[in-house]
Amino acid sequence: MTKTTSKKLKIAFQGEPGANSHIAIVEAYPDAEPLPCPTFEDALAAITSGEASLGMIPIENSVAGRVADIHHLLPASGLFIVGEWFLPIRHQLMAPRGARLADIKTVESHVHALGQCRRAIRKLGLKPIVAADTAGSARDIAERGDKSTAAIASRLAADIYGLDILAEDVEDETHNTTRFVVLAREAEWAKQGSGPLVTTFVFRVRNLPAALYKALGGFATNSVNMTKLESYMVDGNFFATQFYADVDGHPDDRGLVFALEELKFFSREFRIVGVYPGHPFRATFSEKQE
Repeated sequence: MTKTTSKKLKIAFQGEPGANSHIAIVEAYPDAEPLPCPTFEDALAAITSGEASLGMIPIENSVAGRVADIHHLLPASGLFIVGEWFLPIRHQLMAPRGARLADIKTVESHVHALGQCRRAIRKLGLKPIVAADTAGSARDIAERGDKSTAAIASRLAADIYGLDILAEDVEDETHNTTRFVVLAREAEWAKQGSGPLVTTFVFRVRNLPAALYKALGGFATNSVNMTKLESYMVDGNFFATQFYADVDGHPDDRGLVFALEELKFFSREFRIVGVYPGHPFRATFSEKQE
């Protein structure tokens, strides 16, 4: 991912200061100014309006799966993916200063964070309470000062809101990782041959028998690796399905040219959402050979 240092970027994210999206911005763009937004819609609107130059938006997690809202919002937003970032998620159990672990009765956090820490919550005998987001729960318990209530959030959130970490890295799975996409108003395709690239696109197939099978056949025959394919309904219509896909390579690569030609022949709609460098974390995706 290209990092801009000549001008301080303002990068929108959903959540409050200390959220994992905030951490991803700090890691990927250390000189940027993070812009917290209450909802994903607000974050995308900040990019569209020019209030923010970019957005750091989570799209999927290795434990919780896809972030469903984004697959609906991104195609309709008219924004483009210009980069990606993978962030290992480390959850901390935190409480107001001076609290003791033995005194904690309840724990608050985003529903996904609570789900990703089930074993630790059960082991400690805590009652989970769903909150809007991780960093927001940290802020709330700091404001209330109740030493019987904890939050699950990031180490950055504990620092920001002045909380004590009572138990470190309480996530159930060590591989817990979130993939973020970096969004911009204008398309900015990575240069062909500049390294491992990802092309993301959305499409809707024509109303023909086996249309999806035929549309995707070109990727197999042209040896194009498809790393992601997801479907979702459009406008609540059971018969209007849109697909979101990631493939390795650049649209001008010979194999991908042929594969996309075949896809477009069997599709009624097609749009490339982004062509961007693959994050180094992708090197860990390869399956072990038996």
